Amino acid sequence: MLTPGLLGEAAATGTASLHEAAGRIGALPSAIKPLSPAMRVVGRAYPVRSPGGDNLWLHRAICAAAAGDVLVVATGGATEFGYWGEVMTRAAQQRQLGGLVIEGGVRDAAALIEAGFPVFAATVCIRGTVKDPQGDGALGEPATIGGVTVRAGDLVMGDADGVCVVPAAGAGAAVRSARDRDRAEQDIFARLARGETTIDIYKLPRQPGAAS
Repeated sequence: MLTPGLLGEAAATGTASLHEAAGRIGALPSAIKPLSPAMRVVGRAYPVRSPGGDNLWLHRAICAAAAGDVLVVATGGATEFGYWGEVMTRAAQQRQLGGLVIEGGVRDAAALIEAGFPVFAATVCIRGTVKDPQGDGALGEPATIGGVTVRAGDLVMGDADGVCVVPAAGAGAAVRSARDRDRAEQDIFARLARGETTIDIYKLPRQPGAAS
């Protein structure tokens, strides 16, 4: 289970550090980026499986998810639709949700940025969606995006670099390791400031075939 303390620790690191520390797992497709580079999100994943070009399951998710949950939406690769906009953002904020990560597109981008609700999407797209009551989707069940399977309660983190999802069972160890990596980098920065090179610090070969 992700405790508030663990989420606070995670918020002090970044997606690249978390991905590396977790064993280079959990990186969602690089196309999924924040609408604004300043946007960050850290929270419990609430997976949603949505039919391509249909956003009814997203409306259902807003009602079903708990405060603080981050909706992580798989669309079966159908990215060229605007599944989410200003109305849904305001509804999600009213429900105190933590953010949105979606394999597909969103619209009303300027309004979403102004609202300050963290939105990470593959595209910005004005193309509309339908709401088929018989559409095949799911809430809270595992959803796969770009080969990464997201389960309810997993740690999801997003920043300017992208989005990383780590299974809840390994999240604590991954966050601690990420923080250790960040502290080690501070030492590297100090060594660079003293005139050392990355070749020296990482003991890299100075030319092809040369011993380190």
